[in-house]
Amino acid sequence: MESTHHTIADVELAADDLAVSTAFYAAAFGWSVDDYGPTYAGIRASSGDGEVGGLNTSNSGGPGGALVLLTSDDVDASLAAVETTGGRVVTPVEAYSGGRRFTFADPAGTVLGVFQSD
Repeated sequence: MESTHHTIADVELAADDLAVSTAFYAAAFGWSVDDYGPTYAGIRASSGDGEVGGLNTSNSGGPGGALVLLTSDDVDASLAAVETTGGRVVTPVEAYSGGRRFTFADPAGTVLGVFQSD
């Protein structure tokens, strides 16, 4: 999937119980997921080509919330830009299966994430 630097690429939905959430969305909307373990499932695109979001038990968006994720060509430069323009880092850059990411709060307190794929 091709992405454009600093655009919205993905949305992760909070899931207290991943099995319950995946079963709900499968039954309600016909969604299928890629299972990445006990804390994360990627929501498959309806075309079957790639993913459009995820279900995450450790979602920084908070209970019942969603975490909007931006793509980045250089996650370290994006982190520096957030820090120098008034954003607050919520979780530092960390590796995940497929790349690196961090979350931040904007000046209004809205939490978003930025990721760079491998």
